[in-house]
Amino acid sequence: MRELVVRWQRGWGISRGLPEAKDLGEGLRVRCLQMGRNVEYFALDGVASIAGLAELVKGEDEVTWLTVPTTAPDQAAAALEKAGLIVLKRSEKLMVTDLREHPRTPAPPGYEIKTTIEDSAVRVLALDQDGEVGARGTMGIAGTDGIADRIETLPAHRRRGLASAVMGALAEAAPAGHGLLVASEDGQPLYAKLGWTAVADVLIASTPGVSYPS
Repeated sequence: MRELVVRWQRGWGISRGLPEAKDLGEGLRVRCLQMGRNVEYFALDGVASIAGLAELVKGEDEVTWLTVPTTAPDQAAAALEKAGLIVLKRSEKLMVTDLREHPRTPAPPGYEIKTTIEDSAVRVLALDQDGEVGARGTMGIAGTDGIADRIETLPAHRRRGLASAVMGALAEAAPAGHGLLVASEDGQPLYAKLGWTAVADVLIASTPGVSYPS
């Protein structure tokens, strides 16, 4: 699990243009300045990492998350609460796939796919006939890994197969063979249909009073 988390976080950081994470041994720390949190810790050893990392989270003077990929989600949730943190979210999954076997889905009628590669990231837009964005996605490239991130279909364009087309375009353009992503509960059925396999639950926790951004 440790290796997968390190690989996923590296590509996720590239996708979002973040500074390189600091390796603390039992976890990673990154100053991410993302919506709803300024600092984020990533547990590398599941439940065994939680107690020590929770103390670091509580010592931060900015909004800080602790993200825990684990194959023992109930134990992790209990350990987080015992350490004085609150679980903000526990429905996400770390998923993997072979990008070389990923389905390539064409854009539906009335849309075109635009792909660009820059700064070690593949970016895909699905544009309608008026040039408006219907869906988008990014894949950070770290070595032989491609980390899919921010796959989004705008509300007016949903249920047309755009997310599948975006994912296929990312997989086709990425100079990588191994795919990783952290999937929301809503996204998991799509990714499973496209051949992605869940390998761990992902729990997100923070100090009391912090809320997950809506």
